[in-house]
Amino acid sequence: MKEEKKDTKQIIAENFKELLCKSPIEKITVKEITEKSGVIRPTFYNHFSDKYEVLEYIIRTELLEPIRPLLYNNMIPAAYTLLLSNIKNDMDFYKRAVVIEGQNSFSNIVVNAVAELLLATIEKLHPVHHFRYSWMSREMLAEYYANTICYIAVNWIKRDFAISPDELAEIFEYINHHSFIDIFNDIV
Repeated sequence: MKEEKKDTKQIIAENFKELLCKSPIEKITVKEITEKSGVIRPTFYNHFSDKYEVLEYIIRTELLEPIRPLLYNNMIPAAYTLLLSNIKNDMDFYKRAVVIEGQNSFSNIVVNAVAELLLATIEKLHPVHHFRYSWMSREMLAEYYANTICYIAVNWIKRDFAISPDELAEIFEYINHHSFIDIFNDIV
């Protein structure tokens, strides 16, 4: 039974992706998604509360789950490269998704999902850890890096994937390992 639900969720997600590549999310209805997926409306609601939850499911399953093992093995550059490569491999979908604004914006969904993944990674790799500064927490650290990762990825998508995933991952690593002053002084 569990396998059947996964298949249905995947079918709905794939058809939602096709619809989003053709129409803005505001114009996509649950009826369109269910008709294209060959399921009835109650089946859709057994799996998702709305179309934004379908988008979140896609982000979590197609972008974040593949990088989880890399993060858990402290392979951060490889994880970021894989994340960016997966975005670029489905560029039509992400070009359409990135412009979703409002309460359920693409950026908000991605930041929340990435923050949860980073927090789980921190907790797995460092179950007991105290920060030097009392105001600093695991949650704050996860949110900070989630916002940074999302900002860079969203702008990369909006700029039409101007550089390769490898190059962007290298830039991200450079920014994370150098201070603002170091970077500023490195300008030629």
